[in-house]
Amino acid sequence: MRTIVWMLVLAVVAVVAATALGSNDGVVTIYWLNWRTDLSLNLFLLSMVVICLAVYSLIRGLDGLLGLPERARLWRTTQRDRAAQSALREALALYLAGRFTRAHKAAQRAVAIQADTPDLQPDAEFTALAHLLSAGSLHRLQDRSRRDEHLQRALDIGRLTRKPRATEEGARLLAAECAIDDHDAPRALKDLAELPPGVARRTQALRLKLNAARLAHQPMEALRTARLLAKHQGFTPVAAQGLLRTLACEALATSRDTDQLRLQWAQLDAHDRTDPLVASRAAIRMAELGAPDEARRWLAPLWDNIGRCSAEACDALALALSHSVAGLEAEWLPRLDKVSTTALRTPSLALAVGLALAERQLWGKARTLLLSAANDVQLDGPRRRQAWVALARLAEQEQRTEEAARYWRSAAVAGER
Repeated sequence: MRTIVWMLVLAVVAVVAATALGSNDGVVTIYWLNWRTDLSLNLFLLSMVVICLAVYSLIRGLDGLLGLPERARLWRTTQRDRAAQSALREALALYLAGRFTRAHKAAQRAVAIQADTPDLQPDAEFTALAHLLSAGSLHRLQDRSRRDEHLQRALDIGRLTRKPRATEEGARLLAAECAIDDHDAPRALKDLAELPPGVARRTQALRLKLNAARLAHQPMEALRTARLLAKHQGFTPVAAQGLLRTLACEALATSRDTDQLRLQWAQLDAHDRTDPLVASRAAIRMAELGAPDEARRWLAPLWDNIGRCSAEACDALALALSHSVAGLEAEWLPRLDKVSTTALRTPSLALAVGLALAERQLWGKARTLLLSAANDVQLDGPRRRQAWVALARLAEQEQRTEEAARYWRSAAVAGER
């Protein structure tokens, strides 16, 4: 098809040339010193075309000849660039395949090729990436000294790259991850603090900050970070709830006095303060610090809805009330009466209500609930022992010596299990 098209074009050119030049009777006379030459106009035009083509070809040939060294240099640079890129890709593939020693060697081969080629040296991002691969490989090989050296080089070179400096950000995140693996929480937090605000809110940065805060025993900071991660859907809803609950309990456990515990409680999110498991842990800690009345104030809003709580939440609230019955106010009696029937079917709740009623000296109701809890094998040994001890003390107050002795023996047996 192409041949046919060219033949048609040549035919058209021939027809046009014959039509335009066939009747051309013009003459061109050239005078040069004592010489005179007469040429037909057609021959002159053809000669000019041939001369122009010859001059153009000569110029192109000279240009190609003179530019041959430069093209050779560019070809060599291109070959070395391809070799460096191939080495870097090989290093990445080996790193992902778990061949860390070979990955480090391939990355350093890429750096060496670039260093030996002056035209490739301005590519700072390439060098930084190669050092990051080397650092990651050496980290897996537990070579900390050389790993830190390559990380520092990647950071120094990353600052030279064009914005946004993704390589510098990657180097800091990798440095933080290595510090966490080395259990060096201060260094990890320092590296994360040097990240730009936008980068620090990324999911990976938040995950590293969460691990670093937990490693540094900073549960409140870890709780705030985990809450951000949950907001950004960094966890599944179930995992987020469990993690936030655990971190809130850890934060409350670090309190050393009532003032610090109040401050920690105030810093918790409203959702955390309405979590029965978190509130029960806070109440237990407050009771241990000598403020059972305040512990009960934290429990009261949740205790009013205990009938709609899960079994786990009900058990936690009952345990918290068992620890904070000292000095129980009369206003709690309606709450206790409301759950007294349900308590007979729930041993932990029966124990808590029985202890609370005993504190208010309602010994008849208390004895029934405590006996129910003490004889229920579903209740763990320490709490069954607590029920037997409470029954023994009630019997001693009523001057029933033999009954008290029997209860003390039962308490001893329950404590051994």
